Amino acid sequence: MPIPQERFDDLLSRTALAALFYYPEIAVEDDDYNLQNDITYCLEPVAEIAAEDAERLRVAVGRVITNPTAHRSDLLALVIELAPPSE
Repeated sequence: MPIPQERFDDLLSRTALAALFYYPEIAVEDDDYNLQNDITYCLEPVAEIAAEDAERLRVAVGRVITNPTAHRSDLLALVIELAPPSE
């Protein structure tokens, strides 16, 4: 069963929020911060996706969180590829 488009929209919203609050110094200044935790949070809506696709999303989401301007189009293209077609 394909994952509904709404869940991919949720993934994009969570990623945008994580990117909004990310700043490079956070890893140095905050010992509790972990980028992997943010990525895991962003991927929760599509948790049942195939492992190979999950890894591709994990990489894309991490890149967007740390540098949204450079990588957001790559994430959008991947979501379009993985999301079911609109009916």
